[in-house]
Parts: sequence; C-alpha cells; structure tokens
Amino acid sequence: MGLQSAFLRFHQGLYVGTGGRIGHRLIGVPSLLLRSVGRKSGAPRTAALVYAKDGESFVVVASNGGADRPPGWLHNVRAQANVEVQFGRRSAAATAEVLTPEHADYDRLWKLVNATNHQRYDSYQAKTTRPIALVRLTPTST
Repeated sequence: MGLQSAFLRFHQGLYVGTGGRIGHRLIGVPSLLLRSVGRKSGAPRTAALVYAKDGESFVVVASNGGADRPPGWLHNVRAQANVEVQFGRRSAAATAEVLTPEHADYDRLWKLVNATNHQRYDSYQAKTTRPIALVRLTPTST
C-alpha cells in the first residue's frame, strides 16, 4: 500500500470514526462520505471523496487517481442510484447521476470540481485514456 493510499484510508477512518467532526476539510479541500450499496455483495460501502457544490448538489469525480479502471463506488452508484452523503456532521439521502463527457453539464462541472481540488483532476485524466466520469449527488432529504 502506497503512502497516498494509506493516508486516504486514514482520512476516511477519521471522518467516519469522529462522526464527521474531523475530516470534512482535513486535506485542505472539502470532502464528503458517499455511502452506497455494493452491486455484487449488497454490503454497505463508504468512500471519502473530494466534492464541489453545484447549487444543492454535490459533484464528485470517479478518477481513481488516474488509474485505467474506475473506482468501485462508481459501479455501485450505477447499479443503485439511491445513496447517502455525509458532509461534515450532516447526512442526507441523495440520488446519484453519472455524467460522462457527452453530458451537457460535464465541462462546466469538471472545471468546478477541478478548481476545488487544485487542478489535480486534469493530471489524473492525463494518466488514462478512459474518460473520467463525474457523479452529481442530489439530496432528496436533509
């Protein structure tokens, strides 16, 4: 396990373990916890992800650090769009919408979330030939 992977696991554990009191801005950018259901296992899954706000929605990036394979959570939200988001100490049920580069809002939202994450997503996209999907998480309750 690399240093970055170890830190990301530590960050998520801290976020979950403190109920969101620590972790929302631990790495200098806003992050949320995405809770989904494993598409094969049916087990609950949690991922700590950097996000940008777009109105009432949260936008996250399925970058997987620029790997050629998308993160597992993307497959989960494609299979089951009903998810939960935790931002800080607040949680809400939400609907996940996967956006590919063909979507009308993709370019605008890419710029928004890329700026929030200090332009890191451009470098991740340069590492892979797969188009990196965005996911818009729209709360259905608060």
